[in-house]
Amino acid sequence: MTSLKALYLRIAADRFHYLKFILEGYDNLALLSSIDAAAGVVVLRYPEESEVELFALLVGIAPQLAPGWCQPIGTTEQ
Repeated sequence: MTSLKALYLRIAADRFHYLKFILEGYDNLALLSSIDAAAGVVVLRYPEESEVELFALLVGIAPQLAPGWCQPIGTTEQ
């Protein structure tokens, strides 16, 4: 059995389902759980061999997950 690493994050509380949707597109990349929904605290559990891919994904979508994030005027969300 593979042990899972844990990564705790604080995201915008209303972006939980967005992150869940994105992760569902990456089979077995990570498991998402809410720790404190109101505060946006979540935990991602992932196998060590997925770490590089997971962190690359998180870097790419970080602006859309950040608390207080808003879309800059004149741009479109990716």
